[in-house]
Amino acid sequence: MMRRLLAATLVALALFPGQRSQACTNIIVGRKASADGSVMCSYNCDTFGYSGWLTHSLGGKHAPGEKIAIRDFWHPGEIRGYVDQPPQTYNVVNYMNEHQLCIYETTFYGRKELIDPEGILGYDNVMQLALQRCKTAREAILTMGKLMDTYGYRDPGETFTVCDPTEAWIMEVIGKGPGRKGAVWVARRIPDNAICAHANHSRIRKFPLNDPENCLYSKDVISFAREMGYYDGPDADFSFREAYCPLEFVNMRLCEPRVWSVFRHHTDTAYMDSFLPFLEGRFDECDELPLWIVPDKPLTLQNVMADMRDHYENTPLDMTADVSAGPWASPIRPRAKSFTSNGKQYFRERPISTQQAGFAAVAQLRSWLPDAVGGVTWFNLDDPGMVAYVPVYCGTTEIPAAFAAEHNRDGIFDEEGAYWLCNWVSNMVYPRYGAMIGDVVAAREELETAFLSEQSTVEKEVAAMKPAERTAYLNGRTDDYTRRMMSRWSRLARELIVKYNDQPGTWTQTFWDAVARDTGDRYLVP
Repeated sequence: MMRRLLAATLVALALFPGQRSQACTNIIVGRKASADGSVMCSYNCDTFGYSGWLTHSLGGKHAPGEKIAIRDFWHPGEIRGYVDQPPQTYNVVNYMNEHQLCIYETTFYGRKELIDPEGILGYDNVMQLALQRCKTAREAILTMGKLMDTYGYRDPGETFTVCDPTEAWIMEVIGKGPGRKGAVWVARRIPDNAICAHANHSRIRKFPLNDPENCLYSKDVISFAREMGYYDGPDADFSFREAYCPLEFVNMRLCEPRVWSVFRHHTDTAYMDSFLPFLEGRFDECDELPLWIVPDKPLTLQNVMADMRDHYENTPLDMTADVSAGPWASPIRPRAKSFTSNGKQYFRERPISTQQAGFAAVAQLRSWLPDAVGGVTWFNLDDPGMVAYVPVYCGTTEIPAAFAAEHNRDGIFDEEGAYWLCNWVSNMVYPRYGAMIGDVVAAREELETAFLSEQSTVEKEVAAMKPAERTAYLNGRTDDYTRRMMSRWSRLARELIVKYNDQPGTWTQTFWDAVARDTGDRYLVP
């Protein structure tokens, strides 16, 4: 299973080294699909060469004519242009603002001729500008479209998660190419009782044209496709994905399995396994996963955290089960996305949880609580499978030192930075995963259990406070949680080197059998 390669994939594989991000994953949970009535969403920001930190921008009032500089995300010293400021902007921590509006993303590589290098706004700029000036998901979607039309959009295709405490949306965007300012886009509201996921591949196909409560789109999303020769059928049959991100085996094969795995955790596995022909590239048998599903039972916060730590365990794609998992059954693979053997090219699995994640986040948005504490981002830096999530409240206005950029710079080890401390632990564990992961899980659960048990107290205390008192209190709580995580992880790093010094333990039988096959009688005891 899963060995079928199409000839067209070789070209796509060759393109992978130039792509910054091919394993971000978002999960979206409607308020009636969650166990506590919250809207939830998640994000692992996964890319090579990005150390990660907790971003923050303070809101405030702005004078007429005031502008904000638009900087390149990957080269922050580069200013691409300026955008007019609105009269009022809001506090934003990570990708959630003070009104519990949250926006996450994954990049898809659709029609590359639609990238406009002259556009001022990249995907991160669009997200941050909308968070700084909007209160609801619906407002943010319309604002993002207007910003791209006004200032131009420069990045590849993008899928956005856009959520507030009552509504959850998925939005897909792609530019119009050089010399054509703006973007075409479509957004669909996730039913309140459903869950959705996306992972670097366009997910929206056909959409309702006359249902503004549940579907929004740019006025030229179909006419532009006709103009470019991407579509010539009736409007009612138009598919955003088919027009702007035509199905290719490799891009699909490394992306859609992450969505499949999330859904498989929360509905009938036999039903989800019926989509395996699609994942194998047999598009004539099946050419899509559902955009959303109704889960068999409501999801808890811990369910979403567990989904973000997935490596396809106990599925036909289980990354711990074959010889490429090495002697310690590790789901971690080296950075190369492909390899060659005997003149043939092969791909590597791309799970939700991967080692090159800059940060991971799970957001809770709760309408029945004051905004300052109702919106909480469970956050940490590095691989979501290897860290404990720390609660960061949207009422926070000060970033804990361990999450600040100055301690988490790429290529400069700093024990005061969460990114480097967490990587210290995870990179000890990766080569001996099967022996050591239990220690990480125990430490992770110790912290998360304690943090979760304290939330009801925090919520009650904040509800009784005046708004002016809440900020200092939540800054202190967020800082305390971060310090506790750093202390426990520093101790874990030292425990691991002592407990596993000189590699105690044994290899998996799968690996022993591979060694015996490869070496023949060299080590055979007569």
